[in-house]
Amino acid sequence: MAEAYPLSWPTGRPRRPAHARKAAQFGTRKSDGRGYTDKHKLSIAEALERLQRELDAIDARYVVLSSDLEPRLNGLPRSGQREPSDPGIALYFRLSDKPHCLPCDTYDRAADNIAALAAHIEATRRIERLGVATIAEAFAGFTALQAPGAKRPWREVIECAAGERVTRDILEARYRRLASIRHPDKPGGSHDAMSELNRARDEALKEIENG
Repeated sequence: MAEAYPLSWPTGRPRRPAHARKAAQFGTRKSDGRGYTDKHKLSIAEALERLQRELDAIDARYVVLSSDLEPRLNGLPRSGQREPSDPGIALYFRLSDKPHCLPCDTYDRAADNIAALAAHIEATRRIERLGVATIAEAFAGFTALQAPGAKRPWREVIECAAGERVTRDILEARYRRLASIRHPDKPGGSHDAMSELNRARDEALKEIENG
């Protein structure tokens, strides 16, 4: 699982050099009380509000916003802090029970990279409204991006269907079946595959026991 802090950039996604980052146009207009409005740079809080609205619209689950911004207790970046030297943002979430990652380091401010992610999701939702592709299909290209050293959720490892209720009996039966395939003594099995299965079983048992 990716961590909110520090930045966990997805494996295999190239970074944009610092000199190639640019200023963004994601501003907000504020009144000066005299009938005039000026465009101000987005704050972290304003960018997060935009992003949360879009994540809610696509029913994203298990969201982790990873960055070099120090987080609050809820895991989201604290507003009003100094701009980090690396403004990159990596958004991890699950959609239709599949892991996704949207990274962005196009802009020279962290708030603008967060706003860019929100704008990307909004644009993708417009594609869905055309009736050609679902949200899940539109985001399919981002399912392979994983955080460094990321571990698959136990439900994915033991091949649970979306929303499936897993009891101890179901878990043990699934574990035995998969162990007979993934054990290193079996054709196509390996120590890594078996280790991952054992870890997933332990995590599943802990969740089942805790209700």
